[in-house]
Amino acid sequence: MIRKLKKEILISIKNRKINVFFLFLILAFVILIFTKLSKEYTKTITFEINKINVPQENVVLNDSTAKLKVTLKTHGFKWLSYYLYPPKITIDFSKDVTKSKSAFIWDKSKAYIYSEKQFGSKVQLLNISPDTLIFKYDVNLVKKIPIVLNTDISFTSGFDITGDYKLKPDSIVVVGPEIIASKVISIQTEKLTLKDVKSNISSTVKLKLPKKNKDLKFSVNEVQVFGTVEKYTEGTLKIPVSVVNVPENMTLNYFPKEVIVAYYTSLKDFKAITAEDFVVECDFSAIENEQTYLIPKLTKTSKLVKSAKVNQQRIEFIILE
Repeated sequence: MIRKLKKEILISIKNRKINVFFLFLILAFVILIFTKLSKEYTKTITFEINKINVPQENVVLNDSTAKLKVTLKTHGFKWLSYYLYPPKITIDFSKDVTKSKSAFIWDKSKAYIYSEKQFGSKVQLLNISPDTLIFKYDVNLVKKIPIVLNTDISFTSGFDITGDYKLKPDSIVVVGPEIIASKVISIQTEKLTLKDVKSNISSTVKLKLPKKNKDLKFSVNEVQVFGTVEKYTEGTLKIPVSVVNVPENMTLNYFPKEVIVAYYTSLKDFKAITAEDFVVECDFSAIENEQTYLIPKLTKTSKLVKSAKVNQQRIEFIILE
């Protein structure tokens, strides 16, 4: 029992020694880091550009080369912050640049004037490259363009859309450089996919906005889509056939004198459809070579009908002497 107790005491002492060792090791490492970070270093680092107060009537074209290589002398803590958070130099377009016919020009002398504000009092600015930055600009164009709906919608048998889909809004305002914005003539939506629809449609769909042209701004990024869905049915009617553009000195006899027109309409409008809503004509002047038949075509259709077709494909005719 006594031996066991001695053994546990020795193990505990050894563990404490190990813990103390690691504690001193960590403290030594921390002191070393602080010593290193407290020293001053001279290095060159790339700064991004932060543009502010750009005139509203102008848009500065994005340029990936618009960066500055800045040589600074400062302590390690400051350098650590630069590595953790990408540094930026702010260029105020209301006072830091001069304007030409096609570009804003920035001179590095401005950075030296405002070096303490830009970099801090404990940072020594040694050099900036390049000496100047040129920001090309364009006049902003504001225009309204239509939105094009992209769909993949199927309906339950006996149901269909009545009229057109309605978009809210049905157009979008684009603002940007005239050279770029003038080429945008419409904006498509992402594909709206709906299956087995049998009730009114009310959905929100995203727009396919250009991702490459960051100089363009758009008024909305999504639209609402509405559609009235009703029960539909098919119907047929006998419609008289007439022949047009027959020469005055010619008499024709043709058969049949009536054709069946099949139409597709909503159930609520079915009873309102009459034969007077349709006109079927054959154009005699459209006959080619020695063709011995006429082709019937629908020249008038009811506005209440979604689609209609003539079931008869040919009208036989003879020329009477």
